[in-house]
Amino acid sequence: MFINDDVMKPPICCICGKIFLDNLAEGGKLVYFKKSEEGKEFEEKVKEGFVGHHPDTEWFCKEHLQAAEKYKKLELSEALKLLKLKK
Repeated sequence: MFINDDVMKPPICCICGKIFLDNLAEGGKLVYFKKSEEGKEFEEKVKEGFVGHHPDTEWFCKEHLQAAEKYKKLELSEALKLLKLKK
């Protein structure tokens, strides 16, 4: 089994850094974006036993979740550029 350093990313908003591990019920979620080339490679590694945080996903707090979900048809890198401009 291969293990990535990012085996599990805790729920910390990638936009503002808010930690919401203890209050997931209040909002915040892991958002899946359009599959990137890196994401496709990751999924092939998973078939071989690789474990890690999918590169096409990121955590968002409830304040940034709605905006993030508007961009989920984009690759994560593109979406983050747009989201950080709106910050």
